[in-house]
Amino acid sequence: MHSSTADVTPPTRSALSGLVGNTPLLHISEPLAPTGRGFWAKLEGFNPGGIKDRPGLHMAERARARGDLRPGARIIESTSGTLGLGLALAGMVYGHPVTLVTDPGLELSMSRLLTAYGARVNVVAEPHPTGGWQQARRDRVTQLLAQHPGSWCPDQYNNPDNTTAYTPLALELATELGHIDVLVCSVGTGGHSAGVSRVLRQLYPNLTLVGVDTIGSTIFGQPARTRLMRGLGSSIYPRNVAYEQFSEVHWVAPSEAVWSCRQLATSHYATGGWSVGAVALVAGWLARSLPKEARIAAIFPDGPQRYLSTVYDDDYCAAHGLLDGPPAIEPDVVGRLDEKEVTRWTRCATVVDPLTLTDTDTDADADADADAGLNDEDLADSTQEQV
Repeated sequence: MHSSTADVTPPTRSALSGLVGNTPLLHISEPLAPTGRGFWAKLEGFNPGGIKDRPGLHMAERARARGDLRPGARIIESTSGTLGLGLALAGMVYGHPVTLVTDPGLELSMSRLLTAYGARVNVVAEPHPTGGWQQARRDRVTQLLAQHPGSWCPDQYNNPDNTTAYTPLALELATELGHIDVLVCSVGTGGHSAGVSRVLRQLYPNLTLVGVDTIGSTIFGQPARTRLMRGLGSSIYPRNVAYEQFSEVHWVAPSEAVWSCRQLATSHYATGGWSVGAVALVAGWLARSLPKEARIAAIFPDGPQRYLSTVYDDDYCAAHGLLDGPPAIEPDVVGRLDEKEVTRWTRCATVVDPLTLTDTDTDADADADADAGLNDEDLADSTQEQV
């Protein structure tokens, strides 16, 4: 008796999407937090391409359902890398060619990987004079859309589907942890912080949302500067950022993120890139500062693979002055988002849309909030005003 290949049902293309989600949860303690304290890290790097596999698939699916993305049409988008992987996956699942616009800062390994997954990689040569590389990439996307009639751009910075894509992630966290007091998220397009927090707030109305940005990013009212860290931060003002949901924001410098990444690697066999290091630094401080019973969840967007030539390369880090030792035990504090330009780990406990900031805003209330810090009452009350 012999077997026949006809007896075996081949997997469908859409089965690829089943690889996304249900990522591991790991408790992080020493050395980022003392023994008996810590935070829970959601390891989104265990998705095939990282956290942005979720919106890559979801934005394409919803666009197809609306008729915005026609069968076989080209997907064209700007990316610093991770969303590109998600869109390459979506292209495979739904049968679309994919063009990804990036800049010279994209790691060679990531460019090769995107190409291996079938995407075209288009690299802009010069930054936009005011909007930096990000605006230059978006301008190129506009040009390419005109060259490919019927093509579709997800517009991740403003697309509400980029936010709703994270509903499953929020529900995974709720199922695994049962209760969450504090959620710590890096902020780039604003998608996952908005999407996860909105769902969790329905379950836990007193949830405290802490945002993590990079120095040199405009998202929370700082001036735009050349940024070494990729994957968080922006030179524009993404409209997906849910400013009203944040209880506070922290800015982190590259050397501080590198230190945290390497500490995670040597202590927990789990780490990632710039965003992971920045989020871990802030979550560790919260675990040291808040009551022991506070349950803190942090989202780690990716793994370490694409950062082997940067974050984990001693020569690269030394050349950029990133190995100067551990960061300060506590962050600096500012009372207002635009009080001063920050250059190291700094927090602000009053968050507003920076496009609404005016010179007539008073600092008194903001200073009081910043000095108060997060405490027992904050866990119960700090988000009441923002729900």
